[in-house]
Amino acid sequence: MKITHYESRSYNYLMRTVRLITTSFLFGCSILKFRPLLALGLTMLAASTQAFGGATLDRVEQKKELVGVLMESYPPFSFLNDQNQLDGFDVDVAKAVAQKLGVKLRLETPSWDVIAAGRWSGRYDICICSMTPSKARAEVFDFPVEYYASPAVIVVNAKDDRIHEARDLSGKKVGLTSASSYESYLNKNLVIEGAEDTQLQYPFEEVQIAPYDTDNVAFQDLGLGAGVRLDAILTNLVTAQPRLSQDKRFKLAGAPLYSEPNSVAIEKGDPQWDSKVREVFAQLKQDGTLSALSQKWIGADISR
Repeated sequence: MKITHYESRSYNYLMRTVRLITTSFLFGCSILKFRPLLALGLTMLAASTQAFGGATLDRVEQKKELVGVLMESYPPFSFLNDQNQLDGFDVDVAKAVAQKLGVKLRLETPSWDVIAAGRWSGRYDICICSMTPSKARAEVFDFPVEYYASPAVIVVNAKDDRIHEARDLSGKKVGLTSASSYESYLNKNLVIEGAEDTQLQYPFEEVQIAPYDTDNVAFQDLGLGAGVRLDAILTNLVTAQPRLSQDKRFKLAGAPLYSEPNSVAIEKGDPQWDSKVREVFAQLKQDGTLSALSQKWIGADISR
């Protein structure tokens, strides 16, 4: 993001003040005489940060364009249809958000690693991309609203008779989307933002994690046979259901691992944009849009 002239000037003023105080302190001067200067510097910096806080909404309104980011291959949430166009639940929700804002929508599909790393520097405005809020992600993202939830599950080859529940994953090679909440779960350090008091169960010993860019390739590998390239996959139940019903090479193993909330993600520290996103989603919930889109793509209302 571009740094404004006022921000730069405020920051430089504050740094000069800090250096002056530090030097004077070393030579025995009292820090009290510099308190007014320090207070002024902090006030200027705070004011500039607040001014910068509305950058996303200003950009969207000025360009008349909302830039969303999501995965290219995560059906039924986002995928390329027969016309080679992005389609799915997340895609339609993003379209509805853009419509409420009165702007056009542009969708981009970088790798999940790029999306989940945050620090977008203004390249993207919003992630309606099935992101599970976690303590680690909250360091770089704000999560204005949770828009659906579904269970995390284990999928195995249909001929596998070794894995029946989570504890059976010990020592096994498990495929998942890189940088996903499933990876944090297998590393036993998943803390869901907003549900910090929920104690997740990790009944397995060390697991060999096999990260993939998308679920598609992971399922291809699992389909080769039990233990050939993979022993299991961790994924979303909603994502897994179409494969389970259409491809008899796969089956679920055990009960769901945990309920996985999925939230809208935006760059951290923009309260005006946060508030606007909350407002738009409140409208989409109230007028039934979210529920209708969930029924269309999932066959059930999993919206929140």
